[in-house]
Amino acid sequence: MATAARAASCTPAACAVLVIPILVLIMAGQVRVAEALSIGVNYGQIANNLPSPSRVSWLLRSLKISKVKLFDADPHVLRAFLGTGVEFVVGIGNEAVPAMASPAAAESWLQLHVVPHLRAGARITCITVGNEVFKGNDTALQASLLPALRSVHQALGALGLQGRVNVTTAHSLDIMGVSYPPSAGAFHPSAAPHLQPFLAFLSAARAPFLINCYPYFAYKDDPARVPLEYVLFQPNAGVVDPRTRLVYDNMLYAQVDAVYAAIQAMGHTDIDVKVSETGWPSRGDPDEAGATPENAGTYIGNLLRRIEMKQGTPLRPQAPIDVYVFALFNENLKPGPASERNYGLFYPDGTPVYNVGLRGYLPPMASHEAATQVIHWFLLIATASVVFALS
Repeated sequence: MATAARAASCTPAACAVLVIPILVLIMAGQVRVAEALSIGVNYGQIANNLPSPSRVSWLLRSLKISKVKLFDADPHVLRAFLGTGVEFVVGIGNEAVPAMASPAAAESWLQLHVVPHLRAGARITCITVGNEVFKGNDTALQASLLPALRSVHQALGALGLQGRVNVTTAHSLDIMGVSYPPSAGAFHPSAAPHLQPFLAFLSAARAPFLINCYPYFAYKDDPARVPLEYVLFQPNAGVVDPRTRLVYDNMLYAQVDAVYAAIQAMGHTDIDVKVSETGWPSRGDPDEAGATPENAGTYIGNLLRRIEMKQGTPLRPQAPIDVYVFALFNENLKPGPASERNYGLFYPDGTPVYNVGLRGYLPPMASHEAATQVIHWFLLIATASVVFALS
């Protein structure tokens, strides 16, 4: 109250001096964070209790997270992040993949879901066409994936966006037929016929191979034989690849190198592998071993430290691993076991599910509208003050 009284009674010139720094601080929230975390986050929205995209924008900026992966191209999210410098991966759902085989449909989708946001200043750098298409048995969907990718890539070229926006798809680790030892990595025979031309496409388009890796699944399926320390990045004896003699002290890096080996076995050494999803549930059903806040915090916390060190895998030690954590929030409407609804870094109210050193700010509901009004009034006051001081 004392501060407010002093501000109210100050001279116009003094008020202008006070207002301008305050305004700068407020507007600073709109600029790109200089030292952003190099890790990305998956922003899923299968829930009925999540904060608005504009509030989430404040949260992610306060966390210095500059890379976000969506499973769609939600215009509300993209508009909420305009001017923030946050880099987006947007997605075309599996249900729309067959239609994207038509070049006209692909261009129409881009004109509706991507082009307007790019013109407004959004940073969209990648489009995923489908998600984990080869995990199921939908052969029609699988057959339409590559034509859809080609059509979207062609449409990007027609719109002058090739080189600015790339196109790929995200795979489940289930596409691997062999993943141990990493150097013996090979794709599953059922997926290999599709992946050979797909890899040729990625190579020509200079697009990344996205893989969803969850060491948690391996531990849950066989907790008696899979060392918890190995999957949680904790100190352990490690696993030696008998072919390369490389030592792996965690399963995630072994999985990524197995994918690299599988890609190389198909004749490609020029394709980057990125982890489009990885995470650990903080809660699960009674038969979901290891799904605890302690294990989730250990996995994500240790992963964050590896990312901050710009660490690469044993096979590619000089290339920092590119990771998108799953997920930003717990999503209460996701189907399946309890773990599916408990992968979030945060509860919907913005409080951390576990402590990994991420301290963000989720503004109260409607505070962004209030902030806009405050900025508006500060601008009026500052303008009036300057005019009065010069008169």
